[in-house]
Amino acid sequence: MTTQSATVCLTCRSCLSNSPFFMHRVFISNLQKEIEKQTGYRSSRKRRSESQYDYEVYHTLEEIQSWMFVINRTHPDLVDMFSIGKSYEGKPLYVLQLGKRSRPHKKAVWIDCGVHAREWIGPAFCQWFVKEAINSYQYDSVMRRLLNQLNFYVMPVFNVDGYQFSWTTDRFWRKTRSKNHKFHCRGVDANRNWKVKWCDEGASFHPCDDTYCGPFPESEPEVKAVAKFLRKHKKRIKAYISIHAYAQMLLYPYSYKYATIPNFDCVESAAHNAVTALYSAYGVKYRYGPASTTLYVSSGSSIDWAYRNGIPYAFAFELRDTGHFGFLLPESLINPTCTETMRAVKAIALGLLKKCETDRSRFPYI
Repeated sequence: MTTQSATVCLTCRSCLSNSPFFMHRVFISNLQKEIEKQTGYRSSRKRRSESQYDYEVYHTLEEIQSWMFVINRTHPDLVDMFSIGKSYEGKPLYVLQLGKRSRPHKKAVWIDCGVHAREWIGPAFCQWFVKEAINSYQYDSVMRRLLNQLNFYVMPVFNVDGYQFSWTTDRFWRKTRSKNHKFHCRGVDANRNWKVKWCDEGASFHPCDDTYCGPFPESEPEVKAVAKFLRKHKKRIKAYISIHAYAQMLLYPYSYKYATIPNFDCVESAAHNAVTALYSAYGVKYRYGPASTTLYVSSGSSIDWAYRNGIPYAFAFELRDTGHFGFLLPESLINPTCTETMRAVKAIALGLLKKCETDRSRFPYI
């Protein structure tokens, strides 16, 4: 792995623009040491069987995919594993379907993690969600109801190439790993590559930028594969949830403009219930609201695309923390972060089982 900078600085944009001086704080005094804590080889890591799998450490792509095969093999009544395509580098894009095979046309929830490679808490949560859903089915009446009445499509690692690269070469890599014919810079921001206000405000045309939108919408095979799957099943998929980090926020459309979505009341209520459920675990506060006003304006995002394509509840979580550790969230915080997020996702899913009236004439996609 390449050597990383030894310090992390928090800078104020207004200070930078209005003064020749700016304030900074050192949050992590030895960044390389913190990286090695997460990526270093652990001879004690238990990964040979499902019962020994450690959900409180970060796992490599190989480990996650091996775990998916084990989960699929050992829980055939609740789990079905399949591939929706291949990445730029030819890696399979695996998805786990969770749910009791009780009826053929159940409503469904899509959850993806690891869209941005460096956000390791995302894949950790997707694994945690699957583990909790399966293990609590017998004794948790809420989870039993959810798995009986809904299907969950869970994609633990969306950006498989980038995620692997963040383990082997650059811990802070964000984009995919596709090549550009005109520039030496590689990769596209997989959350700016969707066909909705593509490459407008909040995205970049330059291949070397972290928010590069790509040469055209769905240029990335990973984005194209997920979009194709969601289009195929959009009549049944009622909620789209994408797990990101960090900021402690729950965001919903629109990302690309300052406007109120037609079914705002229903979505706002679902978001409120989710952050309230999350807060009940450890008292961690999340802000929630439209992505454009709560975080920043961005075009070509997955939640805007999902919403535009008829999925009425589209959310993006920005998990812990608010900047102290940032992308290097310690493994000691995996458990509490996933535990509280689990409550929020369950709250959103439960809301799908109830009717929320909205003006269908203003929202023809439902």
